[in-house]
Amino acid sequence: MKKILLFTFFIFIPVLVKAEDIEDLAPNASSAIMIEASTGEILFQKNPNEKLAPASMTKMMSLLLIFEEIDKGNIKWDEMITTSEHASSMGGSQIFLKVGEKMSALDMIKGITIASGNDATVAMAERVSGTEESFVKRMNERAKELGLKNTNFINATGLDADNHYSSAYDMSLIAKELVKHEKVLEFSSTYEDYLRKDTSNPFWLVNTNRLVKFYPEIDGLKTGFTSSAKYCLTATAKKDGMRLITVVMNEPDTGKRSSDTKKMLDYGFNIYGVKNIIDENTIIEKKEVELGEIKVADIVPKETITILSKKSDKERDITYKTNINRLIAPIKKGDVVGTIDILENNKKISEVDATVKEDIKKANIFKIFLRNLKGVLSTKLVF
Repeated sequence: MKKILLFTFFIFIPVLVKAEDIEDLAPNASSAIMIEASTGEILFQKNPNEKLAPASMTKMMSLLLIFEEIDKGNIKWDEMITTSEHASSMGGSQIFLKVGEKMSALDMIKGITIASGNDATVAMAERVSGTEESFVKRMNERAKELGLKNTNFINATGLDADNHYSSAYDMSLIAKELVKHEKVLEFSSTYEDYLRKDTSNPFWLVNTNRLVKFYPEIDGLKTGFTSSAKYCLTATAKKDGMRLITVVMNEPDTGKRSSDTKKMLDYGFNIYGVKNIIDENTIIEKKEVELGEIKVADIVPKETITILSKKSDKERDITYKTNINRLIAPIKKGDVVGTIDILENNKKISEVDATVKEDIKKANIFKIFLRNLKGVLSTKLVF
């Protein structure tokens, strides 16, 4: 039987925005959206599912796959990546890699994130999957895993190609997943840097997203431009503990792209706020572990649980309940051991996975024997 624990918090609850409630915050864009990153709540949308050319915003998916490979240990930051003829031949935005040139993965990713280098993107794609074609297949597979319904990638860079498309909503979901890798924000918030700095061929990187210099809270994420896509931007900004993600597509020029983005962010930060219910260090339950070196495990959320609200909303009574599975060692921190349901008026409004606070090793046979023997000896026989 699942154990249910109820706790009461007086916190804000999410309020969905109806399109008719607010003005068009992105009047110059063909398609636009704004979401809150931790909850995924949509704060504003305009033709969010329209299929359009995403240009170099495509590279967010490329970066997501690259960062996931780094997290797995398959690529090291200081690994030297060799530039192929195919990577070197990329047109559009580039960091001018020569055939056979070696550059660290760290610098390649800087070239992708800051300068939108098509050559660096393809070089990293080939390192991950062998060929750009194989990498693009993985991009589309990952898109399906994220639930993207209006996206199809033909290349890793976003250069115009038949049947290469996405939507503002899908781009926001990719960005939501990408910003979980906080290192990307270190690069995307950098306005200028150098590659090959101590060589005879230095290359000055200037961020294609000028807003990182002029809008203090913005720390990313990815611009885009082609003749088909026109001017696009996925931006992210954090203020007062709340991270917003905005996407504008098919803007007529960089000025309007920036003004629409700023208008959305200003509205979002003025009207909304988030409140944490429990974070990743909050012990929500203690659960017995079978065959473990320790007998009782501390159960924690796998991620911080937050509630989004308008700042004008009244406080409401929120509860949560835990649904923890039978625990059998070994268990690693990060393994899903159950779920946590967030309830309002006994109605489920969200869910997050639960895990153990620390790794739990399996006890050796001798320890299990002694534990069982102690249990037998402590048992009273009744005649």
